[in-house]
Amino acid sequence: MAIRTGAEYKARLQNTPREVWINGERVTDVTQHPSLRLPIEQIANLYDMQHDPEYSDVLVRPGPNGPIGTAFVPPRSYQDLVDRRKAFTLWSEATLGLMGRSPDFMNTTLMAFADEPGVFHRLGQRFADNVQRYFEYVRDNDLFMTHALITPQTDRSKSSAEQEDEFLHMGVVRETPEGLVVRGARMLATFAPMADEMVIYNLPSLRAGDEKHAAVFAIPIETPGLRLITREPYDDGSRNRFDHPLSTRFDEADSLVVFDDVLVPWDRVFLYGDVSLANAMYIETSLRQHTGHQTGVRGLVKMQFALGVAMKLAQSVKIDSFLHVQQKLGEAIAATEICRALINTAETEFELSNSGTARPKFDALQTLRMHLSATYPKVMEILQTLGAGGLLMMPSAADFASPIADDIDKYFKGADGLAAVDRVRLYKLAWDLCGDGFGQRALQYERYYAGDPVRLLANNYTVYDKSNSFRLVERALELAGDPVSAVAEQQGALL
Repeated sequence: MAIRTGAEYKARLQNTPREVWINGERVTDVTQHPSLRLPIEQIANLYDMQHDPEYSDVLVRPGPNGPIGTAFVPPRSYQDLVDRRKAFTLWSEATLGLMGRSPDFMNTTLMAFADEPGVFHRLGQRFADNVQRYFEYVRDNDLFMTHALITPQTDRSKSSAEQEDEFLHMGVVRETPEGLVVRGARMLATFAPMADEMVIYNLPSLRAGDEKHAAVFAIPIETPGLRLITREPYDDGSRNRFDHPLSTRFDEADSLVVFDDVLVPWDRVFLYGDVSLANAMYIETSLRQHTGHQTGVRGLVKMQFALGVAMKLAQSVKIDSFLHVQQKLGEAIAATEICRALINTAETEFELSNSGTARPKFDALQTLRMHLSATYPKVMEILQTLGAGGLLMMPSAADFASPIADDIDKYFKGADGLAAVDRVRLYKLAWDLCGDGFGQRALQYERYYAGDPVRLLANNYTVYDKSNSFRLVERALELAGDPVSAVAEQQGALL
């Protein structure tokens, strides 16, 4: 039991056949499928980084049974939060911030669960014990996890219990001596075909009557009856890396998860049948703070990457000397630096939980989530605006080795001697990020990462600590005093 290598990660995928469907066909080996092979290599690279002396001091910590990933370790101080941020940053930079479900996200999730056993103990000691044992199992085997939180978008006006089919949304069919039998579907299981296991829980949205849909548990991806229906991939294996440098490597294979009477053993059940607790768990485990820290760091890296592409694009044809272009780039810089500032605030203004764990400041991380949902699409629009028609006109990699290669070299070169191949490579990268289907998925991912932006902002008002702002208002109101004395004072001053 120790941190895994990339080869060990891929070997486990090959040795655990799972039911994965892509484009109407069942996948026999995910490691060899043309749309999954290169994204799997990116995850394998993250595991290999843990063994690289250049990164291991940041990515790895001593554990009770051998070295473990930094994300598994509960932070106890400000310095621990800084160390976690450094680890999050390394993996985020390795994937350019484009893989929102890198292994450290769920590692952090399970750490948050295990750090608050009292939440699960309310249903009985065995559930708290299950959480702790499972966390240790994933930690000590360095597994790659995913999750599925959302019900299918069928009839949003009705609760899960009110749907036409009572098990359209995943729910518990029955209890058995061996465990729970579940049926129905969940989404959005990002990276599910390439993960080792899956954790099921819900956002705090269940209603009274949804008791059979209130279930938190974990299962291996290869569990019998578990079916993954993956959306259409952005690369079917026919694209080359020059023309599509991002979509060929970083597609996360979002999936619908179908539970066809799947048996979940009791030792993998963490919560069941309690709607109130299922809704409260998300907040009371401090999950929002710990995962928000990881996703905030990844979001910052993604913004830094997009900003870099925009600035390079502007420089390539020397439009960065125009005032209106500088204004747009300045807006993108400000949006990026706000991300950095909010992360720093979350870390420096941390609070300690009852167990002594350092939790980053919630208000700062929540603000960052709202900021990213609004500003990342704006940065993509800036990139589209700066690239203009040039983004639509780039030749393919094949043109550079064709009879028209001289035309390509002549007419696609950039400013200050920038060779055509370098300018085209840059514009291809930009289009993959802001215009191609892959880039639009990355945009939509950020826009709805934390849920409906309207609801998110509205909720921010309802939970915000208004006391300090109201204190200042009261001080200002006291300056006005009562109207009678104010008039009397005014008249006295005029005499």
